[in-house]
Amino acid sequence: MSDHIHELLHRNLQEVFGEGDAARRRAAINELFTEDCALYVPPGVFVGREALDKFAGDLRATHPNFAYTPHGEPQALHNAGRLAWGSGPRGEEPEYTGLDVIIVRDGRIAALYVFLDSMPS
Repeated sequence: MSDHIHELLHRNLQEVFGEGDAARRRAAINELFTEDCALYVPPGVFVGREALDKFAGDLRATHPNFAYTPHGEPQALHNAGRLAWGSGPRGEEPEYTGLDVIIVRDGRIAALYVFLDSMPS
């Protein structure tokens, strides 16, 4: 189970929040997240795949050239996992950093909590 949680964390970072193509992002969300998933971020709580897709797409549009880079290795514990990351222009120091925590149900992400160390500029 821990290998699967590690994979979900990495794929969420790259294929959902790091993906600029809307169709590929939506396909990844459908594969990785439960239908009733919940995203907890500083602006609020977003429930369901549609809401997650809109949030990730809107965020991506504000920083289309940013890449998400894992900081360290993911950790898994029972049905949860966490992964620290940074985001900024590819090959440069991150403009902001954060930590994703996921709760997994039936092999998919049921909840994603995003903790920010600093706010995106």
